[in-house]
Amino acid sequence: MALDLETRNQLIEGVRRFVAERLRPIEAQVAENDAVPDEVVAEMRDLGLFGLSIPEEYGGLGLSMEEECLVCFELGRTSPAFRSTFGTNVGIGSQGLVMFGSDEQKSKWLPSIASGETVTSFALTEPEAGSDSAAVQTRARRDGDHYVLDGSKRYITNANKAGLFTVMARTDPDKKGAPGVSAFLVPRDLPGLSVGKPEKKMGQQGAHICDVIFEGVRVPVENRLGPEGEGFKIAMQVLDRGRLHIASICVGVAERLIADSVAYAAERKQFGQALASFQMVQAMIADSKTEALAAKALVLDSARKRDAGDSVTLEAASSKLFASEMVGRVADRAVQIFGGAGYVADYGIERLYRDVRIFRIYEGASEIQKLVIARETMKRGG
Repeated sequence: MALDLETRNQLIEGVRRFVAERLRPIEAQVAENDAVPDEVVAEMRDLGLFGLSIPEEYGGLGLSMEEECLVCFELGRTSPAFRSTFGTNVGIGSQGLVMFGSDEQKSKWLPSIASGETVTSFALTEPEAGSDSAAVQTRARRDGDHYVLDGSKRYITNANKAGLFTVMARTDPDKKGAPGVSAFLVPRDLPGLSVGKPEKKMGQQGAHICDVIFEGVRVPVENRLGPEGEGFKIAMQVLDRGRLHIASICVGVAERLIADSVAYAAERKQFGQALASFQMVQAMIADSKTEALAAKALVLDSARKRDAGDSVTLEAASSKLFASEMVGRVADRAVQIFGGAGYVADYGIERLYRDVRIFRIYEGASEIQKLVIARETMKRGG
């Protein structure tokens, strides 16, 4: 259910102020410490950011896809690590439960996820299953009224903070590929579940990814999400929404980079005049602005189609592909416009340049998006 216009505008304005006044001033500190301060996380909870996409009856804001994208445009104007703090609760960590959970499962978990009391993670990727996500090897063997999970997951966002994991595991070892995979809600405190140390990464310091190990973890049958063998279908539907979310963040980061580039080009002098007066600099700004506007229009059109109940597998993949590639180009041009200053940490441009690189990889690498787009286009007859 969509918000009324006044409430929607108040929410967006509130997030815009929070980003400008609270988050942007501490970007460098978060990168340096590789941590978002606890008091800032508490403020995110109070703003309702952990429950953006969770239905109102469970304590969330119940935003439509379009509304979530509009909020993400604002959140993209600061370091992506901040968004990652609650991003798994809004997207891939909770949406399997929202879309496919039983009433009992939803009542048990969604209120604490919406409040941010429980942080969620989506455990699909493995050492041997990344882009080939149907190649999951983690086993879930039925044993009476439990499943026994054995295996490991890799690069799992927020795993070190998570209280609940949505885990994809193979319930039928005789079925190759997607049909043998099922989804499970796995609480952090079950015996046999352990989480590795956060990885050192190229960018997005303050957002953490870790290995998750399952050694004989006994998961009650009632924690299975959806029917047995439907895990991959659940994962793909969750990713449709997640891809539009990430595409929106890409648009927000691009808008931030363009604004910073314009401000710098207007102020910085070369050859006795402002950088902004040089046509080659203007050309870089024009290319960046045009691509950002195109990405924004594509994202919003796709979000509205999803809200109308249409299948948007093609549109979500197209949005994620175009927006993530676009923000990489915009970040590269921003470094060029800033020149030497763009390469120096003090200005924050080089940090954003590193931060945006992951967007072309996670929630489906660009190459996977192209396969999805081609497949869906052929299905629709072009």
